[in-house]
Amino acid sequence: MTTRRTGLREQKKQATRQALREAALRLALERGLENVRVDDIAEAAGVSPRTYNNYFSSREQAIVAAVTAEREARVAAAVAARSADGLADAVVEAIVEQYADPGESHHDALLLITARPALREAFVETAGAVEHPLADVIAQRLGDTDAQTPRVLAASVAAAIRVALDAWVQPSAATGGLVVLSGSLPDLLRTALAPLAPALDAAEQRAQQ
Repeated sequence: MTTRRTGLREQKKQATRQALREAALRLALERGLENVRVDDIAEAAGVSPRTYNNYFSSREQAIVAAVTAEREARVAAAVAARSADGLADAVVEAIVEQYADPGESHHDALLLITARPALREAFVETAGAVEHPLADVIAQRLGDTDAQTPRVLAASVAAAIRVALDAWVQPSAATGGLVVLSGSLPDLLRTALAPLAPALDAAEQRAQQ
């Protein structure tokens, strides 16, 4: 019975989080970021501002979450699914796959995010969320659940993703300061992650000895 209550409670939390991020994005697209308050988002989602603050620390965080929700879990699952690949290849390909294709439905959301410095910053910082689930799956691959190596590797990967995302959303002088997203995010991710490949593969080789 306790397990069932816990499961229902977690489902309710996930539903509330989803309602908040979807409301935040919808209002921002309809009204513009400057015309959206936390109180507006909470009301649209049917919760109190206090409840909102239990899930998101800002309107920017909620808006960005509408695009990036559950991505870190999908990355970890994709790494785990690539069991036939070397660790470095599995990590790089999983990240490129999950980060480089946000989906057609998020096209307008990305335009909104990249047009506002505060949203760009929040978007880039989402890279940090991948660290813990990625550390867990790396530890499983290495058979090493206690040592620091999986955490160090995952933190390094998260930092590389952050560097790639930051480069991707930077305003271009050639466009008068406007952000024009190119199709180069996969290349940026691969370039940023490339220096980590030897460390990932070396950790796997040590684990197999």
